[in-house]
Amino acid sequence: MSNGFMGQLLRVNLTEGKITVENLREEWTRKFIGGSGLATRYLYDEVPVGVDPLGDDNKLIFMTGPLTGTPSASASRYSVVAKSPLTGIWGHANSGGSFGPALKKSGYDGVIFEGISPAPVYLRIDRGQAQLCDASHLWGKIVPETEDLLQQGSSENLTIASIGPAGENLVRYAAIMNNKHRAAGRCGVGAVMGSKRVKAVVCSGQERIPVARPDAFREDAKKQIDYLNESMLKVGFDSFGTNMVADMVNIRGGYPTRNWQEGVYDAIEEVNAQAVTDKILVQGVNCFACPVSCGRSTEIREGKWQGRKGEGPEYESANTLGALCGVSDLNAITEANYRCNEYGLDTISTGACIAFAIECCTRGLLRPEQTGGREFRFGDADLVVDLIDKIARREGVGDLLAEGTRAMAQRIGQAAEHFAMNVKGLELPAYDPRAAKITGLGFVTANRGGDHMTAYIQGPTFIDVPFLLVEESQIQDPFAVNPREAQVVVDMENALTVMDATGGCKFMGILVTAADLATLISDVTGWEFGVDEFRKSGERIYNLMRAFCVREGITREQDALPGRLLQDPLPAGAAEGMVIESEMLERLKDAYYEFRGWDKSTGIPTPDKLRELGLDDLVSDLW
Repeated sequence: MSNGFMGQLLRVNLTEGKITVENLREEWTRKFIGGSGLATRYLYDEVPVGVDPLGDDNKLIFMTGPLTGTPSASASRYSVVAKSPLTGIWGHANSGGSFGPALKKSGYDGVIFEGISPAPVYLRIDRGQAQLCDASHLWGKIVPETEDLLQQGSSENLTIASIGPAGENLVRYAAIMNNKHRAAGRCGVGAVMGSKRVKAVVCSGQERIPVARPDAFREDAKKQIDYLNESMLKVGFDSFGTNMVADMVNIRGGYPTRNWQEGVYDAIEEVNAQAVTDKILVQGVNCFACPVSCGRSTEIREGKWQGRKGEGPEYESANTLGALCGVSDLNAITEANYRCNEYGLDTISTGACIAFAIECCTRGLLRPEQTGGREFRFGDADLVVDLIDKIARREGVGDLLAEGTRAMAQRIGQAAEHFAMNVKGLELPAYDPRAAKITGLGFVTANRGGDHMTAYIQGPTFIDVPFLLVEESQIQDPFAVNPREAQVVVDMENALTVMDATGGCKFMGILVTAADLATLISDVTGWEFGVDEFRKSGERIYNLMRAFCVREGITREQDALPGRLLQDPLPAGAAEGMVIESEMLERLKDAYYEFRGWDKSTGIPTPDKLRELGLDDLVSDLW
């Protein structure tokens, strides 16, 4: 087995209560690297077309990458892959903290859960030995209580990933939480874990991760850390966290407000990074092996939730639980964020579902008898906090909101889907593409649905941050449309897909080049791995992910934005009057598919492209 890997997977058959150890398939690691890439290859091969995402046949795959757990800066990440219960297509969530390194140092690169346990269990991995343990005493507990109970009586410091009541109750956007506050948040992977009746994965162990060229790796990793320590990225994140971008996005007119009816929030100074620093910040928080403290340890210091402590809110959470719902009370936003973490909920989808429900009520599309008689209105901070409890427990109207905006709109009808803000069922992140047109292309082509981290195209547009990982990542004019810039989206998707596969943090893509990262991969694995192979690997993995989606019915037609973005002009701000013109989006898609080598009429990777990438076995599935 190559260096950089432990060389083993755990396969957990929950139906039979049986655990087996198997070797990683070395030919797959060379082609798909690790993390989301390797997990997707297993998922594609082992999950049949059309399975129920919450049924026996779906699989839940945890996977680390070759850099995970090494001294490389920010190499803390792990991926979770499954068929998504929210979107019905390829689902992926990614998290930092210290769980990924702990899983790897317990002796395994990943875990594949299959089947359904007859009773609640948790998986304990202790120095390479794995066992399923009874979790009936943990079922129903929130995430911090679960971690505390599992830690009790152990002389070792355990590292835990778990679900809360939202995952147990199959909320379709439930998250898997680790280190109490870190979320593998998107696509409902927590609901898949809950459907399998797995409450937690508990890791301990200090296995050494083999490195092919340790001296060269230490030297190259130190250069990477030096880049970080000397960068404005570190200064900004250490001082203000991810919410430092709120003012920039608001100035551009793309800060989603009141369910995307507006792009400028008049109360931004109540919820921006300076407000977080002044009102609730305790200190910055780092992930494993990262010198940047972009996380925020916080405490509510006044009001009805005084004394409550936790982490966040991050930028997305501050927007979706704040401006998106018309809420400017930072204490309420923070409490809402804490509750999402405790219940195990994706904050983006949670805030989006609440904002959508509020607008449906204001338009008379949701009746009082459907909402429990309570009036829903923008700006009601208590409503947002209370609805989180109802969503997590599927109580009352929370049962409807737990389904996601796409399913909500289908049930409500009356043209509600015009302002149900999702792509392929995944709720959109807090960047309005009417104010940065190419961002809309990134949303519709992301394999998991409406997603900002796949191409991170809002970096070069809203935030004016070029990515060194991609040689030409600048967008000349965010308000203009240039089909040639679809190449930037393709290149960003490919490069950042490799970052997920390695176990590195995508923010590092701002500071390291493809040559830098290829060298680190080569140092740790011993592979001959240059820039060309780096790019080809990203393209190969991306096409594999698209193939899974195509197999589940995705074509060009589903690469589409919600009607509001196409038809409703922004009412004020720098992007006043702007929409995403349908014809313009179609031209961008044409260019994108051409750059990808996909069939323009269908958006499906062509047989020639699949064969070029060594994915010959997929041709008969798609064609």
